[in-house]
Amino acid sequence: MNLVNIFVKAVFIDNMIFAYFLGMCSYLAVSKTVKTAVGLGAAVIFVLGVTVPVNYLLENYVLKQGALAWMGPSFADVDLSFLAFIMFIAVVAAIVQLVEMVVEKFAPALYGALGIFLPLIAVNCSILGGALFMQERQYSTILEATSFAVGSGVGWFLAILAIAAIREKLRYAHIPAPLRGLGITFILTGLMGIAFMAFMGIKI
Repeated sequence: MNLVNIFVKAVFIDNMIFAYFLGMCSYLAVSKTVKTAVGLGAAVIFVLGVTVPVNYLLENYVLKQGALAWMGPSFADVDLSFLAFIMFIAVVAAIVQLVEMVVEKFAPALYGALGIFLPLIAVNCSILGGALFMQERQYSTILEATSFAVGSGVGWFLAILAIAAIREKLRYAHIPAPLRGLGITFILTGLMGIAFMAFMGIKI
């Protein structure tokens, strides 16, 4: 039950876009069509779902003070926590490179549509944010960290899918010239963020 609570909270209450506004660059740039939004959203779910558990293991069995005790008593006092940022980023970059190669191989049309924003997942702050939130919240098991990671990815996916669907419909709307494009998108994002605040009343 705790895993479900973590997942639901990550999707709706602690949504990466609407609660923390993380990953906004890709969210705004790739949300012009539903097709590209689905592709990037799925990639973000995969990258978060892999990198956060890997970084959890890295944090708890390599980086934290005393984490290397399993190697022997002489390593019990070793503290490599100062390497956390660079190690987390290295893991993210490696997984993103893997995703980019797979998408280019099996979905070249989607790869072309996503353009530069697919490799830019490596610097998408929602991905690193997931690892840092995992570190801050001190999840007790890798299953909890994985539930949080997948929930965060699904929340980001729902956010970009919703705004992409709305932006496709807006093509047929009469929007004042100064608000067309990013202007109306920022307004909609703010309104959706306010709407998601309603989920904060859920007691989990």
